[in-house]
Amino acid sequence: MAEHASSIEIDAGPDEVFDFLVTEAGMTAWMGQHAELDPCVGGQFAVDIAGYAVRGQYLEVDRPHRVVFSWGMTGNPALPPGASKVAITLTPTLRGGTRVDLLHSDLLPTAMAGHVDGWTHFLSRLRIVAGGGEAERDTWIPLPMRTQQQEGVSRDTGKRQLGP
Repeated sequence: MAEHASSIEIDAGPDEVFDFLVTEAGMTAWMGQHAELDPCVGGQFAVDIAGYAVRGQYLEVDRPHRVVFSWGMTGNPALPPGASKVAITLTPTLRGGTRVDLLHSDLLPTAMAGHVDGWTHFLSRLRIVAGGGEAERDTWIPLPMRTQQQEGVSRDTGKRQLGP
């Protein structure tokens, strides 16, 4: 199994950033169009992202320091609900901000590129909204779908499209 680690710094304290990881309004401000969250150990983690139903449960909730949840996608036998794990650690910085360290583990190597692409996109949005800004409408498309579009392949038929 593979893992992806990344980090960002946000101009907001850990308490403020933490709310973007455990509240439905906070989560959908930076990632996903719909969320149902029950931020307690064993509680539901459900976020719909660009047509994918990400499902899991909270494994650790330590306000305002750390959140860990399982992660997988409904209908995806390679990464079913709860198959991988996301750990997000919040550390105060000397400037009064927060360092966000993300570790997504138990991923298949074939899923790495898509998850790296997604986390890069969504963490940049978290930096904006948790820092007090407003993220633009999210038009992110998952890497496999973007690749198909760039190759001119129809998602519905799998056939090469002619024209623009």
